[in-house]
Amino acid sequence: MKVTLLAFGIAKDITGQRFMDWELPEAASVGDLRAVLVERFPRMSELKSVRLAVNSEYATEDLLLQENDEVALIPPVSGG
Repeated sequence: MKVTLLAFGIAKDITGQRFMDWELPEAASVGDLRAVLVERFPRMSELKSVRLAVNSEYATEDLLLQENDEVALIPPVSGG
């Protein structure tokens, strides 16, 4: 199945892209996607607090992804 990834902040810097189409096996979960991302982009493992949102809502690791879901990689934000 295909999902679209949106990377923000340092996640975008690590992946080198803001938007990516990603192929995953059927019944893949958010946790499965996170593992694949760390495998492809090892620096992602340094971002322990990156949140993943599916279709504009924060998702748990066990949420099953569906065809054409939009998954946002949201790193921690700091400001002054």
